[in-house]
Amino acid sequence: MKGCMMPNPDPLARVDALLDDVLPPPHVRQQLRLAAGLTQLEVAEAVGVKRLAVARWELGQTNPRRPHRAVYMHLLKRLAERYPDAAEADAGMLTPTSEGGLG
Repeated sequence: MKGCMMPNPDPLARVDALLDDVLPPPHVRQQLRLAAGLTQLEVAEAVGVKRLAVARWELGQTNPRRPHRAVYMHLLKRLAERYPDAAEADAGMLTPTSEGGLG
């Protein structure tokens, strides 16, 4: 099965690639954009999509696809570095981590 070989044979690098490909929750995407004072149109133009796509991403209706996903994720990561408070999940919201796995 030579054709099925992964481009990176290092298992740790493959795991890192999976984790790096996780988008923040939709409300955090919006918070990051607002913290930077950017409009949905500005983000859309930078990423190369229509404004409606960004609106849907921020509402959690859809997620970006390649190649726009990588560009959008890069933008979000850079915004999270500049605005770490906006990148944090709302303290009052329950997330799988904060629920401790209890149903």
